[in-house]
Amino acid sequence: MKRLTVVLLLIASSAFGQSKVNVTRQTQWVDSVYNKLSVEERIGQLFMVAAYSNKNEAHVQSLEKLVQEQHIGGLIFFQGGPVRQANMTNRLQALSSVPMLVGIDGEWGLNMRLDDTYRFPFNMTLGAVQDLDLIERVGVAMALQTKRLGMQFNFGPVLDININPKNPIIGVRSFGETREIVTERASAFTKGYQSQNIFATGKHFPGHGDTSTDSHHKLPVIDFDKGRLNRVELYPYKKLFEEGLSSVMIAHLNLPAYEPNDIPTSLSYNIVTKLLKEELGFEGLIFTDALNMKAAANYLKPGEVDLAAFKAGNDLLLFSEDVPTALTKILESYNAGDITEERLSHSVKKVLAYKYKSGLTKFTPIEVNKLVEDLNAPVYDDLNQKLYQEAMTVAKNEDRLLPFKNLEKQKIAYMRLGDDSGADFLNMLRNYAEVTELTDVKPDSLGDLSQYSSVIIGYHKVDNPWRKHDMSDAEKAMVRNLSAKTNTVLVSFAKPYALETVPLDKVNALVVGYQNNKFAQEAAAQVIFGAIEGKGKLPVSINKNFTVGTGIHTKAINRLGFSTAANEGMDPNVLSKIDAIAQRAIDKRYTPGIQVLVARHGKVVYQKSFGYHTYDKKTTVQNTDIYDLASLTKILGTLPVLVKMYDEHKVRMDSKLGQLVPAMKHTDKEDITFRDLLTHQSGLTAWIPFYKRTLADNNRPDPSLYSYFYTPEYPTQVSENLYIKKGYTDEMLKQIGESTLSTKKDYKYSDLGFIMMKEFIESKYHKPLDQVADSEYFSKIGAWRMTYNPLRKFDINVIPPTEEDNYYRYTTVQGYVHDMGAAMQGGVSGHAGLFGSALDVAKMMQLYLNKGEYGGDRFFSVNTFDAFNECVYCTKGSRRGVGFDKPQKPGSAGPTCGCASMSSFGHTGFTGTMAWADPEKDLVYVFLSNRTYPDSNVNNLSKGNTREDIQQVIYESIKN
Repeated sequence: MKRLTVVLLLIASSAFGQSKVNVTRQTQWVDSVYNKLSVEERIGQLFMVAAYSNKNEAHVQSLEKLVQEQHIGGLIFFQGGPVRQANMTNRLQALSSVPMLVGIDGEWGLNMRLDDTYRFPFNMTLGAVQDLDLIERVGVAMALQTKRLGMQFNFGPVLDININPKNPIIGVRSFGETREIVTERASAFTKGYQSQNIFATGKHFPGHGDTSTDSHHKLPVIDFDKGRLNRVELYPYKKLFEEGLSSVMIAHLNLPAYEPNDIPTSLSYNIVTKLLKEELGFEGLIFTDALNMKAAANYLKPGEVDLAAFKAGNDLLLFSEDVPTALTKILESYNAGDITEERLSHSVKKVLAYKYKSGLTKFTPIEVNKLVEDLNAPVYDDLNQKLYQEAMTVAKNEDRLLPFKNLEKQKIAYMRLGDDSGADFLNMLRNYAEVTELTDVKPDSLGDLSQYSSVIIGYHKVDNPWRKHDMSDAEKAMVRNLSAKTNTVLVSFAKPYALETVPLDKVNALVVGYQNNKFAQEAAAQVIFGAIEGKGKLPVSINKNFTVGTGIHTKAINRLGFSTAANEGMDPNVLSKIDAIAQRAIDKRYTPGIQVLVARHGKVVYQKSFGYHTYDKKTTVQNTDIYDLASLTKILGTLPVLVKMYDEHKVRMDSKLGQLVPAMKHTDKEDITFRDLLTHQSGLTAWIPFYKRTLADNNRPDPSLYSYFYTPEYPTQVSENLYIKKGYTDEMLKQIGESTLSTKKDYKYSDLGFIMMKEFIESKYHKPLDQVADSEYFSKIGAWRMTYNPLRKFDINVIPPTEEDNYYRYTTVQGYVHDMGAAMQGGVSGHAGLFGSALDVAKMMQLYLNKGEYGGDRFFSVNTFDAFNECVYCTKGSRRGVGFDKPQKPGSAGPTCGCASMSSFGHTGFTGTMAWADPEKDLVYVFLSNRTYPDSNVNNLSKGNTREDIQQVIYESIKN
């Protein structure tokens, strides 16, 4: 009795932080229940039988019979679904006089067994993670899911040290090949798991890692001496026992060092009692591994194997093949005195104590409402994303190829190998650069690869731990031949062991992604481009050149990455309100379609598209679609170049317009300063309808000024099948010079200043503005979808139209700039003409938010940015920075929700666009639409405050 009291005390409190229980009350309850049970009912408590929620009614009725007649102590669930399992558990628990312990073997989450449930990384993937706090969080998450499904056990952690890469049954179920890797992660997992008052189970004792035999089929031999076993296999158990591990599962192994009689470890008194209990001092609950496994079942008949397991010292007999026979065998042995009352009560009272500890004094039915939703809560995505990002392992990186830099010099291709999809990988790669997918390429006929600076090879295997992941000979040849021709980056989304025989000597960089899913693929792509660090380390050896612990730490280089809202301190439930606001705008026909992007801390946390290109609803908006950015051109195309020129002392804030643009000499505009021009304090008129002077009496383009086809005299394309006379920009500049200039010099927004800045930039760079902006910025930061005149690079189907023009061009404006003045300049102007996706815009805004640094490059100094973001004339009633729009003062009208900080900056555009960044909240917000389609007469988008309302939600979602 003294020994049992010690056991109950251990159960009541552990170093892993399980909640304390009243030991006296626990003992009283255990004794009371035990004393009410008959001997047969006590023996029934020893059985934990297999249950399947995907089987028929006959299976359920057979379990009901075991509950009612054999009084079984527990259930271990296998395949099925969560709602079916919950209903089945409720039904069976209602019939049990003593509530049953319920468990599942879900090592990477419930999804190992159940559909419609969540999948966490395999243990070997976690073995690459160096942040043990994250492993602890996995334990907490799995425990919460276990508890939600009415269970007390999810059998783990796996303590097997997978020293043998040919191990057919453990493999990626193990944390790694060293005792330290396994122990540290198992300890962290158990701490988190048992903190939720759910029991962890170390398995498979005494260690199944260094074997080449699957115990499901026959008995593996672990033929090492006691010194090796104590030093390696038993090491994690001893450590976790010290920390309060609740339970252990005994494997079916042949362990000659401790059991010389070829008795399976699960049936061996020498192993279970003498080694585990007495030598190692373990007092927790002891499970057998499944007794239907051939390693045990081949040794003794059903019933006999259960009796032997109990005599060996096990407390709970898992997956008995014949409970009635087994119960009879144990009862006969008890009656014959072979099993003492002390032995029986020791295990039964231990089982009852665990029931008390887990709150099973009375069963509370599992609530099935929202069960699937709860088991797949978004918080698990938050954790999974962090885990995979931390696991990504750069095992090789010749000449520091990764992360890719100098994107303007890169031309990148991607080739998929394997038998599973790499769509998420390719899509994420294309968030950073234009990547060409190579298809239908043979190992012996690769074609001309000289055009590519690097080829990324993605090796994708079905995310299943039981399947072989080895490369075929043809795939190895492909890797060998590709790496001989060009720089290659091999990214493996498979078991690390799959790389053992792959020719890696010529590969320039190797990234081990471990698993083939969205989280791993997106994380690997971000490592390649430096949006996140490469921090993982190999938990096992691939070969002699890539041994356990290999991992090159690659740095992040301030490129926009991807995260979840919660991981960046935002409430995803609040942020999701954007959906309804955007959809309302679509439904009310404020605009046919919308793109919205939110980034925080340099990570995109929200990116969605809504609606269609037009109201005929034929083409849905995609995140990769390219919108006419309208006046966002000012701060995304023209201003960055001016900022750079200022930083290089090519222009000053007090530089005069007459000096910058010769056409303004000898006009009343010549003394306007650079600062006043960009802060809209120059007195310039808002705009000039240049196109109206080019219309004939019938309001159609004047034939003397336009041609419907290209000629050297009419070289500048205005829209499809419309070209304007050569040199007409000079006429536009003349009109600006002759325009009325206000003498008040008060704030008045004007396009004209930026139109003239195009002339200034081109005169200094000796090439067109679009080429300057691209070479200096867009191509360098990977904003490869941002361009002027997008039809020169992209299909018209990815560009939403902006208007049905019935006043000037008399055509559908699609792929050509909406702004008439910019169109007359060939689609390239200082105030309009730029096209791009929300992600492109966000990259430029992030560059500003970083005060001139992006992708490892510095484009301009911090002081320079601050000079342009200063609200120079705020005291005079203006809210403008130098080029940037700024937020309105509280209580007044303006471009923002009124919630942005005064250090924030951005711009809005006529076609229904907005880009805004806030340094104080480390926030970027982009809204793109084509609200001008089919016509721009009424700006309902602005009247409906759609952009502002979304921005308000974004700020409301910020928690910290």
